[in-house]
Amino acid sequence: MVEIRFHGRGGQGTVVASKILADAINKEGKYVQAYPEFGVERRGAPVYAFIRINESPIYDKSRIYTPDHVVVLDPTLLEAIDITKGLKKDGWIIINTDKKPEEMKLPTQFKVATINATQIAIKHQLGTLAAPIVNTGIVGAVVKVLRLASLESVVQAVKEDVPIKPEANAAAAQDAYELVIFNS
Repeated sequence: MVEIRFHGRGGQGTVVASKILADAINKEGKYVQAYPEFGVERRGAPVYAFIRINESPIYDKSRIYTPDHVVVLDPTLLEAIDITKGLKKDGWIIINTDKKPEEMKLPTQFKVATINATQIAIKHQLGTLAAPIVNTGIVGAVVKVLRLASLESVVQAVKEDVPIKPEANAAAAQDAYELVIFNS
């Protein structure tokens, strides 16, 4: 089983990103759970979302405490919370940032990938300049790094799940897939 924890802020599309990824993976015949964890959140407050992926049905419905991988939609969260809490050794941290992986000051027992999903969202006019919506870009990067689904499945899931600007969102996922920086 593969478990992934998403970190974002309210309004960035963190929950939608986890759902798009889950739908793309499900299209490839795997069992998937995707669910958020939040309370009375407001725009900008930290939000968590979780995904479990398995080859057989998943019966565990608990919170994910020791994820295999972590996805960070807002790089300011690196200073606000411990995004590595419980992360398994050699797990991937995929971060929306304009920095290169080697510039990130993260523990060396983790692998790091970076994607400037903010720039991609602005390019495709997703959200506003002040509050770009980075979710589809981050999903494109995640599938490239973790090889959980094909880009084609992601594009199809984006077009089915995103009611506003589906073509622009699909293009953002494709751009991020091509532009993510990581060492495999």
